[in-house]
Amino acid sequence: WRGIASAATAIAAALLVTLGLQIYKPDALPNAIRPKPRIQTVEVKTPAPTLTPSAQYVALLQGQNGGPAFIMTIDGATKNFTVRKVGAPSEPGKSFELWLISDKLPQPRSLGVIGADDFTARPVLSGYDSDVINGATYAVTVEQAGGSPNGQPTSAPIFTGKLIETVPGASASPPR
Repeated sequence: WRGIASAATAIAAALLVTLGLQIYKPDALPNAIRPKPRIQTVEVKTPAPTLTPSAQYVALLQGQNGGPAFIMTIDGATKNFTVRKVGAPSEPGKSFELWLISDKLPQPRSLGVIGADDFTARPVLSGYDSDVINGATYAVTVEQAGGSPNGQPTSAPIFTGKLIETVPGASASPPR
């Protein structure tokens, strides 16, 4: 019986050593008895990014008499703009056309005809650099119905204005 007990003890010790190696040092075991690696896919849910406020700009387009004719707002992140008609008298058979005038551009660029409704919104500023947008003069001319036929103003601007920042962007530092 002693021989059987010694053999059983040796087998148990070998199994404990093998089990310990499998748990703590699996690389020390021969490939045949090494445990297969387990691949676990873990899904980590991250919270949705918070929207950082973008800078907002406004330009008051007014004529020689100083009264406001249009209010233009621009979202700094999307570069979309909205023009609101506030005091410009409509002329039958004519259209108001908005222009971007910058010393960084060779000629004025049309931003389109201002619609007959109170609000006109467009995304056409996305092709312009922020420096051009922020430093430009915005002007309104009276054109034939449908706008300028050749892409250039056919009359002198009757309303003009420049942008001012009304809501700072997320990177702006608070006033001191």
